[in-house]
Amino acid sequence: MAAINPQVSIIIVNYNTFEFTCKCVQSILEKTKGCSYEIIVVDNASAEVAIKGINKLFPSVTLLESEVNLGFAKGNNMGIRYAKGDFILLLNSDAELQNDAVSICLNFLRQEQLVAAVSGALKYPDGRIQHNCQRFPSIKYKLFELFRLQKVFSRVRSGKMLLGFFFNHSEVVYPDWVWGTFFMFERKLLSLLPEQKLADDFFMYVEDIQWCMEFRKLGYSIAFQPAALVTHHMGKSGGAKSVMIDENMNKFMEAYYSPWERKLIKLLDRILLKK
Repeated sequence: MAAINPQVSIIIVNYNTFEFTCKCVQSILEKTKGCSYEIIVVDNASAEVAIKGINKLFPSVTLLESEVNLGFAKGNNMGIRYAKGDFILLLNSDAELQNDAVSICLNFLRQEQLVAAVSGALKYPDGRIQHNCQRFPSIKYKLFELFRLQKVFSRVRSGKMLLGFFFNHSEVVYPDWVWGTFFMFERKLLSLLPEQKLADDFFMYVEDIQWCMEFRKLGYSIAFQPAALVTHHMGKSGGAKSVMIDENMNKFMEAYYSPWERKLIKLLDRILLKK
């Protein structure tokens, strides 16, 4: 139940997703039993007026209202500023917990001291897997795919190496990055980041890749814990915007990769698309 001194602060950024946000909150209340928590809903200047009444449905929820649409990363940072928990869970408004995923990931982080952030198993409502364990853009893995080395190694080994579509998402693994849909980390790690907060250079999309990159630069790992089960109504909290994703990815690459690495990765991408 909600607590004055919660172990976990669960932050949900809402933008015109009142019904999904309510389902998300309800799933937290129903499924989270093994730890104390608070729920903070950050409304990003939604056109919907219904969100103002969320406290009538869920009195324990803290509602923060931004006068402008801050975007996903800045919206989460706004919520973090008001959070009281030692651990932070960023949870998409279009996600629903299917078990006590919060406690499962909290216990995982407590046991894995070198892990900065952990995510759970995300599935579509029809049960299909969402491939939220990913590799950073890499010459090594592009060449691995290009020469089809996944056919040389076992499916299990290839899956753990390449992740994404190749990985069955059925066991604990340590990817380069995970989606921000369900993203838990210890609050104290923020003090180690460049601006002592999650990077919010991007309005929406690619921010989760950047977060994981910054944590990994500090020497930490990123983890995937399949025991934490989450249904994700993908696209309901914003939808895929390919142009924005491409632009943000280019900016990400410029920030973290050398010019020759960027050129070679783009070349390998073009070759792979033709195969």
